[in-house]
Amino acid sequence: MLWCFQLVLGFIFIRIESKYEVKAFRSLRKVSEIKDLTPLFGEFDVLAKVEARDFGDLSMIVLKKIRTIEGVVETKTLPGIMI
Repeated sequence: MLWCFQLVLGFIFIRIESKYEVKAFRSLRKVSEIKDLTPLFGEFDVLAKVEARDFGDLSMIVLKKIRTIEGVVETKTLPGIMI
C-alpha cells in the first residue's frame, strides 16, 4: 500500500525544568505550528501536537522553535502522517 499524505504530524513530548514550567508553556502556545498542547503528569510535562509540511520541516520546528524555549530540557518526537 502506498501512503498518500497531506501533512506530517509530530507528537512531541516535552520535559521542562520545574522553575520554567509556566513561562515555557506560554511560549509554546505562541508557536503557530503547535495545534494542541496538553499538560502531562509523569516523565514529560507537555505533549504538543505539531503540523508540518514534511519531515524536514517538523525537524526544524522542534530544533529551532521548541528546543530553544527557555526551560525546555528534553523532547521526544513521535512522527506520523495525516492521510
